[in-house]
Amino acid sequence: MFSCTSPCKLNLFLYITGKRKDGYHNLQTLFVLLNYGDRMNFEITREDKVELLTDFGFPVSENLIYKAAVLLKEHCHIKEGVRISIDKLLPQGGGLGGGSGNAGTTLVVLNTLWGCGLTEKTLIELAAGLGADVPIFIKGTTCFGEGIGEILKPVSYKNCWYLVCTPQNCKVPTKLLFQHPLLKKDSPVRTYEELLETPFENCFEKVVRKEFKEVDCLLKRLNQFGKAYMSGSGSSCFVAFDSEKQALLAYEEIKAENIPCFIAPSVNKLPFIDDLANLAGE
Repeated sequence: MFSCTSPCKLNLFLYITGKRKDGYHNLQTLFVLLNYGDRMNFEITREDKVELLTDFGFPVSENLIYKAAVLLKEHCHIKEGVRISIDKLLPQGGGLGGGSGNAGTTLVVLNTLWGCGLTEKTLIELAAGLGADVPIFIKGTTCFGEGIGEILKPVSYKNCWYLVCTPQNCKVPTKLLFQHPLLKKDSPVRTYEELLETPFENCFEKVVRKEFKEVDCLLKRLNQFGKAYMSGSGSSCFVAFDSEKQALLAYEEIKAENIPCFIAPSVNKLPFIDDLANLAGE
């Protein structure tokens, strides 16, 4: 049995730069990974099947974890099986990449446990077929993302502590956002260096604040600690701190107001990668 934390991500900035011929949109974003997320458990079996033991309330065939495991198994012609269970901590639809992180973690972990030996490049190609946010969890470090999110360039950016909050019972449908007339879809293409010198923005924030007052109120509250932002196209919002102590003080305030929240540091590599490497070396 191998157990690990499947991390979440934040988009420190996010801009849509245009629509592609395939119907998707090009974007520019800065991804950071946090040392916080769902707890996943993997048990390799002799049975030639993938079993997802946790019930998500919808067909297992639609689950990204199951899809990722089956995709890798078929790609590498693996005859072994796996049982996967998960303790969910991250909210669904919060913009933290919970499901995408689970899928990416599944690919990275099973690539080792099954002895597939696939390169990072191949894993990213497989990941991109599962969803735009999955490749960053293969790369496993702070990245400047372009394309639909699959073109990833590792970059240097200071590590911070983040307070992350998600309004209760507030799910933001991404499809609705893309159809909204206020959504800016034609931001100029800029270099990473240019974007660092520009005040960070999330192109979805204006629309979400108009349509979902819970997010608007949360951002106003978090702005009392520092500049607050939305992550991705979901309802989760965050503010950065230079130290754990500062983040903890803000966390205690927000927690006392019964707003779901957590604090976590950003990390430059997947939190389980050393354990996985040690396991492979045994």
